[in-house]
Amino acid sequence: MRAIVYDRFGGSPYLADVDDPRPTPDGAVIEVRATGVCRSDWHGWQGHDPDIRSLPHVPGHEFAGVIREVGADVGRWRPGDRVTIPFVAGCGACVVCRRGAPQVCPQQYQAGFSGWGSFAEAVAVRYADANLVRVPADVGFAEAASFGCRLGTAFRAVVQQGRVGPGDWLAVFGCGGVGLSAVMIGAAAGARVIAIDVVPAALEQAARLGAAATISAREHSRPDEAVREITGGGADVALDCLGSAPTARQGLGALRQQGRYVQVGLLVGDDADCGLPMGRVIAYGLELAGSHGIAAADYATLWEWTADGRIDPAQLIAARTDLAGIPAALAGMGQFNRWGVTVAEL
Repeated sequence: MRAIVYDRFGGSPYLADVDDPRPTPDGAVIEVRATGVCRSDWHGWQGHDPDIRSLPHVPGHEFAGVIREVGADVGRWRPGDRVTIPFVAGCGACVVCRRGAPQVCPQQYQAGFSGWGSFAEAVAVRYADANLVRVPADVGFAEAASFGCRLGTAFRAVVQQGRVGPGDWLAVFGCGGVGLSAVMIGAAAGARVIAIDVVPAALEQAARLGAAATISAREHSRPDEAVREITGGGADVALDCLGSAPTARQGLGALRQQGRYVQVGLLVGDDADCGLPMGRVIAYGLELAGSHGIAAADYATLWEWTADGRIDPAQLIAARTDLAGIPAALAGMGQFNRWGVTVAEL
């Protein structure tokens, strides 16, 4: 089969012929029909993810497609089923999974990180019975692909970790794919959303997705102060969807007393030790949480919101390409001059 491969971290990815994947007894092989190009793939390519332990490697973790083959122990799925999967697949059997949090399972499997991923004509996944999700007939593969990472992660960050409710002020720092997803989810939940970014097109799209206000971080050196001014004291919930020390500190600074802060973007390298103002956390009684992935069981709400028009995943897609176009799209993830989701359709 054809796949996008890199032989060294930071080296040029290329299109190559590789062996077809085979399913593990608990897994499945999925023919990829659409796969998103995510900044997490860029981090892995740059060597920031310890789960990528051997090269060459095929990245890609946000996808949808059709089952080609299932393992001997899989009972719920058959070849031909239209499916997607959360990018974090929990084992389904451990204490963490039984408590309903497979996205932080200690035995988790992540296509594109734990093993070869979806920048290919087919991808193998583990724990199929516990994690595969059926794609409704009226949802396209390109739209369904975004549910596995960016839209799903945003849903968990906004609704479950942030506990956003009608009338709450929600500040979203960084309006790439996951940030715009958070804007759309927040607006659907009835929140008053403030979008912060440096890219004018991203802010324009945020407004179209329901943001009540937008702030250009190029024009405001202290966007947290601008948030406090707009809200009359601070946001109820703030998300750092970029993943940097400055946006993390700004996010905390944007909150009112007893506000909730959710870290969504990955903090790596020099940003890993981001120097959060813990004195403010104590004085304001703030809550801090992380958000990583989504449980397969939570897709039901996202499908429902899509069906009734509260969210429209197609509005997150800024660019479409094919398998051969992925290397250029991946390289572009290292620059902060784009908005939305890039999807490769196979």
